[in-house]
Amino acid sequence: MRWDNLTDTDHARAADPALFGADAVTTRTFDSPEFRGITFHEVRARSILNRVPGASRMPFEWTVNPYRGCTHACVYCFARKTHGYLDLDTGLGFDSQIVVKVNAPELLRRQLASPRWRGEHVAMGTNVDCFQRAEGRYRLMPGIITALTEHANPFSILTKGTLILRDLELLTRAARVTDVGISVSVGFTDPGLWRTVEPGTPAPERRLEVVRTLGEHGIGCGVLMAPVIPFLSDEPAQLRETVRAVAAAGATSVTPLVLHLRPGAREWFMAWLGRHHPHLVRRYERLYAEGAYAPTWYQRRITRQVHDLAREYGIGPTRAGMPRRGGEPERHGTAGPTASGPVQLSLI
Repeated sequence: MRWDNLTDTDHARAADPALFGADAVTTRTFDSPEFRGITFHEVRARSILNRVPGASRMPFEWTVNPYRGCTHACVYCFARKTHGYLDLDTGLGFDSQIVVKVNAPELLRRQLASPRWRGEHVAMGTNVDCFQRAEGRYRLMPGIITALTEHANPFSILTKGTLILRDLELLTRAARVTDVGISVSVGFTDPGLWRTVEPGTPAPERRLEVVRTLGEHGIGCGVLMAPVIPFLSDEPAQLRETVRAVAAAGATSVTPLVLHLRPGAREWFMAWLGRHHPHLVRRYERLYAEGAYAPTWYQRRITRQVHDLAREYGIGPTRAGMPRRGGEPERHGTAGPTASGPVQLSLI
């Protein structure tokens, strides 16, 4: 595996420092049923606050990602390509070879204390899920949330995991001193589709129970309706059922995001499609002929339908927990923990 000189982007300059070296990797497997077949690569990261590229569409500047790879095993996950930077397989390897930054909490606490850090919003769960199955063993998020709370640093979390409720008390405490935004990803409610396309995730109804529980404890939670999968979850009746369920769970907002297929994810998804829905392969080839994104007309149609349904059910369309980008970030001097720190790939 290509650990040395690893950065968060394959376009990094050779002079950029490595995130960790090969001598810092410890590989483990566990015999417990929930971790059978999964290999964990424990590393001591050299940086944990990652700057989002300036050209990104993301509405925040900084992210924290304690894991690489994800046992949720979503066949469409855009982050699959990042495993290739480690010379790891982007298919099954992405689902079963998990990099764990075991020193993430202590490293974040140190970076937040730096006089160069300006207290900008920090987003989590934008690359892989920080509340995936591995978090149940490694328990990195309590320390991360505590560090952000100690510095009254605003943050947001996007997750498909129910494990976030373990840290409910910490989130409630954080919300008393800073802005905390939580979003749960629920793209559809069809149980058959869920079992094949997101096999390692909690069921959609369990994720919606997270939304309900957070709301009952005073933490408003939005739903990122992602992805809307063309020809599989985009029928008007399906969209209505999903938005109805989201509203019933008490979500503060619902925001649709149509499936996008970047290199790495595209190949894995299309192979899955060929096995499960071969009659759709040609339709996908036509729909995504111009690149990773569905045509603008299609995206606008889905957005309009979901927003109309959201208004009908009394919820807003805006993206909760994802503050919009503020002024132009400072790019020199004391803009962040490092002048040319790691770069985080964008979510959309």
